[in-house]
Amino acid sequence: MPLEGDYAPSTAKWARDQAETYEATGGREANSLRGKPVIVLTTVGAKSGKLRKTALMRVEHDGEYAVVASTGGDPKHPAWYFNLKEEPRVELQDRDVKRDYLAREVTGAEKELWWGRATEVWPDYDGYQAKTDREIPIFVLTPLEAEATAVDAADSVEAEDDGAAA
Repeated sequence: MPLEGDYAPSTAKWARDQAETYEATGGREANSLRGKPVIVLTTVGAKSGKLRKTALMRVEHDGEYAVVASTGGDPKHPAWYFNLKEEPRVELQDRDVKRDYLAREVTGAEKELWWGRATEVWPDYDGYQAKTDREIPIFVLTPLEAEATAVDAADSVEAEDDGAAA
């Protein structure tokens, strides 16, 4: 189910313009940064409860996406990081396709795997990490439909096991 609520545009004009143009044109315009593709992430504001839209680098693998909370290596996490921590249900637009996802912060080997994928797309992430003392977080976004299918499959296996034991 798509996110609902009032939209609160970014206070940064360039960020607001990119996200709004991307969305209005189905991703045909404002769809790249220095020649690399971007997506638009919609989150629910942790404090305001309003919808926030952010253009981020497109890091995709097998239907899942990673979003890297780098803020160019600034000392603080971006606002959308706190939004995801508070409400992990998000909407992601990749060109003209919008879908609902569930975000989860990754750590350890899984984070290393996604970091490698992210730096293949945007090598600057390594420089951002070198310039900050904080560990740059990564969230992996899983389509809600795929997650529901996996849960349904697990439930049916449990039901079969329950029947076999009787």
